Amino acid sequence: MNILECTGNTPIVNIEKINKFCGTNVQVKLEKTNPAGSIKDRAAKYIIDYAEENNLLKPRGTIIESSSGNFGISLAMIGAARGYKVIILVDPKATDVNVGLIKAYGAEVIVVDKKDDAGSYHKTRIQLANELARKIENSYRPDQCFNILSSIAHKETTAKEIFEQTQGEISGVVAAVSTGGQIGGIAEYFAEKSTKYYITCVDAYGSSIFGGESHSYKIPGVGLSWTPRNIKNVNNIDYVYRIRDEDSYIAARILCRNEGILVGVSSGAVLLTALKLSQEIQNKKPLIAILGDSGERYLNTLFNDEWLKENDIPLDSNLELLYKLLSSIEDPQVSPNIVENYRDDLIDSLSVPKTTMTHF
Repeated sequence: MNILECTGNTPIVNIEKINKFCGTNVQVKLEKTNPAGSIKDRAAKYIIDYAEENNLLKPRGTIIESSSGNFGISLAMIGAARGYKVIILVDPKATDVNVGLIKAYGAEVIVVDKKDDAGSYHKTRIQLANELARKIENSYRPDQCFNILSSIAHKETTAKEIFEQTQGEISGVVAAVSTGGQIGGIAEYFAEKSTKYYITCVDAYGSSIFGGESHSYKIPGVGLSWTPRNIKNVNNIDYVYRIRDEDSYIAARILCRNEGILVGVSSGAVLLTALKLSQEIQNKKPLIAILGDSGERYLNTLFNDEWLKENDIPLDSNLELLYKLLSSIEDPQVSPNIVENYRDDLIDSLSVPKTTMTHF
């Protein structure tokens, strides 16, 4: 067995104290146990495998990608394992730890500090990555924002794995939207089942994937200013919740201090959403909350008291505060009235060159 064969088969565990206190029935799937430490390992391996099998990525080639952190770390690991050069374009929100991990695998990091028209860095990162892909011979862009292999990867691995681990005896799945792959693949998989499952998506205020005003936000690895085509049908999703930056940080710290589960910021948002939905629907079968990565990647922010004080985020980590946060979560968008914000014009302006694009 090599390191990449360790991808997947991540555990699902109970959160007994939190469930008892909140009157909920939620279990969490720990994606931090993947070999490079996040759920992004799944799509990264799937896409690179496909590229190799279809001669899109040749030996000693260069992998070029725009990433807020985790997908870049996954690709850097794969590059080290399989002998590729890797160039990752990040933005100033990427933590020092994430940048350090990418470099530890031998990848090159380029920081893009020019904001796009939505106040984020997604478009400018992607545009520069595409320019490099045009200039560098024998290069390949996995292109997680536009490559539908990402959702296929999660349909065939993450969703199927959850169903098999639980024998389908669950009420549903809650996942962060990220670049659309995991929620898109999971929603499609469970939509094909005869039993009804609640599929719930978590986004940040400031992301306009599901409409609304675009502005900057502090939750890393969540959100875009458009709906990615990895989400084929937004109404395969039952609920879309938006979670506030501050609440995501607080919830992740509460989970660590009360259950001993160290996860990242977006996982705090997913946890809050799963608990809120569980309170609303009073589910007898568990809701599965997918926690995307480890809190070790956020020691300088999420678990740094000085940083939290500077950003006006409370240090409290008691369950009473968690219950209070749940009561303040706003109502979600509900299918069939979930707003879509597809921007197919961006496929031509932002997607990778046709010579490296994966087509279906």
